Amino acid sequence: MDWAARRRALVEALAESDRIDDERVLTALESVPRHEFVPEQHRERAYDDRPLPIGDGQTISAPHMVAIMADLLDLAPDDRVLEIGTGCGYHAAVTAELADTVYSVEYRATLAETARERLADLGYDTVAIRAGDGREGWPEHAPYDRAYLTCGAAQFPPRRSSNSSGPGAWSSARSVDARRRSSALESGQTAS
Repeated sequence: MDWAARRRALVEALAESDRIDDERVLTALESVPRHEFVPEQHRERAYDDRPLPIGDGQTISAPHMVAIMADLLDLAPDDRVLEIGTGCGYHAAVTAELADTVYSVEYRATLAETARERLADLGYDTVAIRAGDGREGWPEHAPYDRAYLTCGAAQFPPRRSSNSSGPGAWSSARSVDARRRSSALESGQTAS
């Protein structure tokens, strides 16, 4: 299977959708082999723009969601980023293509270990992963320029001066959904 061609087709479709403002995000998506983060039984669908099961009752986010979140974060090449919810490590890899260092916290120890090994195998040595409670962040490496959640949360973790800096440093799937609804309302569409 020509994974590079499938990845390129996905990125081209995302570019045509006009959901992504930063070309660097599209370049990052094209650089990261999503199929390497998907279990073998789902690998053929790795470049479908949809979430896929990764085990432990968890999923890898749809590529458009990863792209929109990265776009919202407005990452700079020297940014230090905190990720809450490592999952399989795909989102951290995309972020690592755009920022200096990614510190990722995963609640499930088995997912953290698998992601750590996969990212190391793929050469992502600027991503550090630990198993733990994401509500605590990773204060030993703070402060962070940006932070985001890839996991479900009833509310954002409290902003701790030891974890993130500056206004607007947090992004999540919920904020992506809010942006989409806000954009739809501004253009006269109904939000669903």
